[in-house]
Amino acid sequence: MSDSERPDLVAFRELAHLIGQLGEEMAGWRRRAQTAEARVKELESAAPQTKGTRHTASLEKENAELRARLDAARDRVQHLLDRTRFLRQQGEKGATR
Repeated sequence: MSDSERPDLVAFRELAHLIGQLGEEMAGWRRRAQTAEARVKELESAAPQTKGTRHTASLEKENAELRARLDAARDRVQHLLDRTRFLRQQGEKGATR
């Protein structure tokens, strides 16, 4: 500041500069808020799909459990068939003696 410059003009320029910076900062906040609002809308519109995804996951879990039960039943049936064959062979051997 020079000696001939009026203090009120210096303060006015500083105030104008600060107001400009504040305006830029507010514009940045506005952009961020708009981006966040758009993201919220996007997530809210995707919410029904999320519910469907949970339902699908539940069905997939149930399907896996049913497959495991089916595999276990298949193993038990195979074991019974093997025992039946063995007993039939034993019976045929006993009949030929």
